[in-house]
Amino acid sequence: MKRPEGFDERPAQPAAGVEGERAPRERRAPRIPRLPRRQGAGTDDGREARVAPETPAAAPETVASPVSRPAATDHDAAATDVVDLLTASRPAESADASDDHEAPIGAGVRAAETARDARVARKRRKLLERAEVRRFTRRSRHRRAAWVTAGGVVVVLGVSILVAVYSPLMALRTIEIKGTSRVDDAALRQALSEQIGTPLARLDFGAIKKDIAGFPLIESYVTEEEPPNTLVVTVTERTPVVAVKTGKTFDLVDPAGIVVQSAPKQPDTMPLADIGSAKLGSSVFRTMTEVVLALPSTVRAQVSGVSASTADDVTLTMKDGSRVVWGSPDDSDAKAALLDALVKDHASRDPKTAVEYDVSAPDNGIIRAQS
Repeated sequence: MKRPEGFDERPAQPAAGVEGERAPRERRAPRIPRLPRRQGAGTDDGREARVAPETPAAAPETVASPVSRPAATDHDAAATDVVDLLTASRPAESADASDDHEAPIGAGVRAAETARDARVARKRRKLLERAEVRRFTRRSRHRRAAWVTAGGVVVVLGVSILVAVYSPLMALRTIEIKGTSRVDDAALRQALSEQIGTPLARLDFGAIKKDIAGFPLIESYVTEEEPPNTLVVTVTERTPVVAVKTGKTFDLVDPAGIVVQSAPKQPDTMPLADIGSAKLGSSVFRTMTEVVLALPSTVRAQVSGVSASTADDVTLTMKDGSRVVWGSPDDSDAKAALLDALVKDHASRDPKTAVEYDVSAPDNGIIRAQS
């Protein structure tokens, strides 16, 4: 039998009052509260209650009468309490102990704590295993994510291309014309109307170029697609630089020899080109227009005519009657700056006299009297 801690098993002492011996005085043991005992009858399972074995017999009682029985000592009370504690704390012993014994006090609590600790340990182990798996598969996960992202981008681009090329949602519905003053917008829009209904990505720009080429006043153009349904055409019209007399009218011609407009009289800001036997668009004509375009605006406004017999013999006529020997179109910028300086110098000295300016050698300008 397991002894409770804090108590020593001692032999029973003879009860006080027995003749011939006197019980020695001992220290009083701490009193332990009694535990409830099971009743002998009326239990739930029909078994009889077991009675704890009695404490080793003390000295026999000599007096039977309860009135004449001497009072129990403190040692007897302590011994009885110890026996009760031992009886309540140990499992009941019987022939069929395997069937009838009861679990000791606190066993259920310990079992619950053990199960909880096991659950916590399993959960912690699973978390650690997950962390290790994620650590060892990090590269593969990153590689897989990169492939998935690349695949998604390819799919999005493919779908976008398919929508742009074949979907009617991106078909041309509106044509905008910008930069025109002499060109008829409605006529140009009508010429490009064949592209209406075609997706912007599949527009036939070769056909657009041919349609615009039918308008000689257009020098250049730029197309811009504005999704989902608009095409913008920005036009640069031809600018006339010289006037060529044809019969009783004057044709305003650009540097390429294209007649931009016809007028009944010569414009004040545009020199008259004497092409002689040369044709519009020839090298001689292009040389004359190149010289006129190189002149400063202040000097160009004073030029009334331009002539040339060859590409290296260009002569300008001023409104005041003066002439300018220009020569070839080489170094036109330097010659134009020199002519501007000579005109200002002559205007400061004798503006009413007609002279001849020779700028054929741009490093040596000459002003001479007309012969």
